[in-house]
Amino acid sequence: MAPPTLLALRPALSGGEGRNPFEVLFGHVLPHPIQRDDILGSAFLGHHGDGEPLRLFGLTVWNIQAYQILAVLLLFLAFRGVAGAVRSGGGGGFQRVMAGWAGWLREEVVFQYMDRHHGQRLLPLFLFLFFFIFVQNALGLVPFGATATASAYTNAGLATVTFLCMILGGMLVQGPLTFWRNLIPHGLPAWLVPLMFVVELIGLCVKPFALTVRLFANMTGGHLVLLSFMGLIFYFGTNMGTGAGLGITPVGVGMSVFIMIIEGFVALLQAYIFTLLSVIFVGMCLHPDH
Repeated sequence: MAPPTLLALRPALSGGEGRNPFEVLFGHVLPHPIQRDDILGSAFLGHHGDGEPLRLFGLTVWNIQAYQILAVLLLFLAFRGVAGAVRSGGGGGFQRVMAGWAGWLREEVVFQYMDRHHGQRLLPLFLFLFFFIFVQNALGLVPFGATATASAYTNAGLATVTFLCMILGGMLVQGPLTFWRNLIPHGLPAWLVPLMFVVELIGLCVKPFALTVRLFANMTGGHLVLLSFMGLIFYFGTNMGTGAGLGITPVGVGMSVFIMIIEGFVALLQAYIFTLLSVIFVGMCLHPDH
């Protein structure tokens, strides 16, 4: 999670405006617009201000969008030469590691919940989801970084892609009418069919919502816990004196390091869970009898 700048914390530490340091710290979890006069600082260094926001095609550009682009560029670099290494059986150590991760996702995640024909076609999408989410999660652990997946808008966009694959993929594979007919369990009394259709339709729409909330809550919650322990140092130092702040520092720093270690594991786990659930949801729509 991006640490607060000293400039941002100065009012809280001096007892002026923004006296509560938690407000300053928690504010760094929220996305902020990139400023025209400080593009690099407001995009990647956590600088906040009231300057003119950068606009592209009339739309405000936010710092999390810069980190999404950075994540895509890092993925291009990470997978450069991996396909050739898989085909030839050679390549460097890092390329073998990335190929191993891709092979594990293919065999143990995608092919486990989807037949190989459709799984092979959708494999690039699921690989992208996993690594894209993981890199975005990991960037939030870098000093002055930001976590794009701590924004519900980012997660909703990814979940919408999964939802479209569920609906469009199901209708293409089963046929438009068969897909909607298979939402309802067969053999139901006629009077129960309308009610069950509504229930199943709600269940279908809840799936992308669950993907969005799960990733958003886990990434945001972890950052808030980490910033809470950091905030204890500034809170005690501001309201109870420098001695109290120094006294609580070992506890705050120790717990912050502990949470950072957990956050590193959560960054990988949440990417896996999002991808796994996406595979399961899409597979259920492609093959309702399974």
